[in-house]
Amino acid sequence: MQAGTKKGSDIPEEDRDYYLERRYPAFGNLVPRDVASRAAKERCDHGFGVNNTGLAVFLDFSESIERLGLDVVRQRYGNLFDMYEEITDVNPGELAKEINGVKYYNPMMIYPAIHYTMGGIWVDYELQTSIKGLFAIGECNFSDHGANRLGASALMQGLADGYFVLPYTIQNYLADQITVPRFSTDLPEFAEAEKAVQAKIDHLMNIKGKKSVDSIHKELGRIMWEYVGMGRTAEGLKTGLAKLKEVRKEFETELFIPGSKEGLNVELDKAIRLNDFITMGELIAYDALNRNESCGGHFREEYQTEEGEAKRDDENFFYVACWEYQGSDDKAPVLYKEPLVYEAIKVQTRNYKS
Repeated sequence: MQAGTKKGSDIPEEDRDYYLERRYPAFGNLVPRDVASRAAKERCDHGFGVNNTGLAVFLDFSESIERLGLDVVRQRYGNLFDMYEEITDVNPGELAKEINGVKYYNPMMIYPAIHYTMGGIWVDYELQTSIKGLFAIGECNFSDHGANRLGASALMQGLADGYFVLPYTIQNYLADQITVPRFSTDLPEFAEAEKAVQAKIDHLMNIKGKKSVDSIHKELGRIMWEYVGMGRTAEGLKTGLAKLKEVRKEFETELFIPGSKEGLNVELDKAIRLNDFITMGELIAYDALNRNESCGGHFREEYQTEEGEAKRDDENFFYVACWEYQGSDDKAPVLYKEPLVYEAIKVQTRNYKS
């Protein structure tokens, strides 16, 4: 069927392909989001997408509504339905038609999108970073995500770190600080740090190119999506790394920040963060190229089973990777490995087929 020629409710049952239920009968559309996302993109890449762009698949709530009732489904997904209707003028909780006693509700058009970065700041078991006295809690640290993006992990991590971990662990640090006098800012270390930050700001403000922060940021996102996205290859990652270096060069020579460095300058703030994003993008690409396996949210197309499932290599990659940027694209980043140790569980390969 040509993309965009029919509404979801107009597609006869015999012409529908519930591809997740077909591939993963035991889980259906409840498979983890990395599996569901890759499957949706694969369908669209092969010409089975809907909408005028062909970059969407239908998410049909009809069976759930019939089984659980509309009130229950709206209680769970009502805010999602409302947002979708506001954007598309289509209400997924509204009955579209009934054929031979079977009710069809308006399906939602969905497609994978990047909205989250897994991993984060290294912390120890007391949530303290490598900088003594600096703690990182919630989504910004790396500890709870593992190799995949889990549903509601942000909520879980914020609650667990804030309520159950930090109130106890930070006391261990503060107890030793009671007798320590307050630091003075009249020290050479403070002066050196302030000078470095000021030099960074002056450098960004003095580039005076012709490209906005947002335009360079958009190009960074396009490269990451196209070459370092859901399905990765060695060739694509090498191309992506080369393009990321071009983006950094563009940032260093073509950036334009309006206004001044005095007072609040939102564009300056965005530029400082974008500089970090470019570095992070490069390190993610380096790690993806180095990790010759498929594991969790990292999927290398060269490393998959005949059925298209992830092929792990625990013998060579059973560790947490931490990459250190060396301050210049002329120098390769340094890899630090933290071995994974499991005492209470046995590590197994995921299987959603049965």
